[in-house]
Amino acid sequence: MKIGRASLLASTLALLAACATPPPASEPEARAAYESANDPLEPTNRALYGLSTRVDNAVVKPVARTYGNVVPFVVRTHITDILDNLDTPRYFVNFVLSGKPRLAGTALMRFLLDSTLGLGGVFDVASDFGYRRQASDFGLTLGLWGVPPGPYVFIPFLGPSGVRDGASTIADIAPSPLTFIPGGTALRVTKYAVTGVSAVNTRERALPTTDEIERTALDPYATTRSLYQQHRQSAVAALRNADEATVPVWFPARHPASASGPD
Repeated sequence: MKIGRASLLASTLALLAACATPPPASEPEARAAYESANDPLEPTNRALYGLSTRVDNAVVKPVARTYGNVVPFVVRTHITDILDNLDTPRYFVNFVLSGKPRLAGTALMRFLLDSTLGLGGVFDVASDFGYRRQASDFGLTLGLWGVPPGPYVFIPFLGPSGVRDGASTIADIAPSPLTFIPGGTALRVTKYAVTGVSAVNTRERALPTTDEIERTALDPYATTRSLYQQHRQSAVAALRNADEATVPVWFPARHPASASGPD
């Protein structure tokens, strides 16, 4: 699932040759907008965005819409839970690297509960026990360490990214449970199946957002870039401020009267 993304990233970086020309210092507003966009490779990124959009409109989006129309919502929810459970070891590793032991503990408990009582993640029983779902990745970990996002990059068929987030994809391969499946045909078939289902499921869940962008944005490319950059910036900030303790539902609640102590 992550290996294909890493290969596409390497191919994209090799194609990024055309660069946008920065506005002169005599045009401060244009210069500020250029620096805020952090997209020096905009000509190439726009070309890749256009190519991906054409393929998406012709193939991916119709498949995703059909999937959403044919597969019942409850089944799609279980598929999302299974895919999230497969990613939970990655979340755990990144919470540890981020210095967030409580979030790491929650991720570990989620994986144990959903992999056993939840039948491999088919059912999200961990949330019922009070262990809230929270995702992370190595790009967020690097952001927490102070690594800047780097220039914006659009990866063909995979979407918006950045040098930091794209390069971190390779580091996110190892923690996947699929890494430990014995090699051979079974491994390849399993990985291809998970990759395909994950891609279609992810695209179907993104349809409302992308449809809204296409319907209302004057420049869908710039809107997509801005939304991605804002989302990643807020995600790093949220991770920096997070490490709340999980209180399982079986812990008795303290009533206000008892919490205030004896009279």
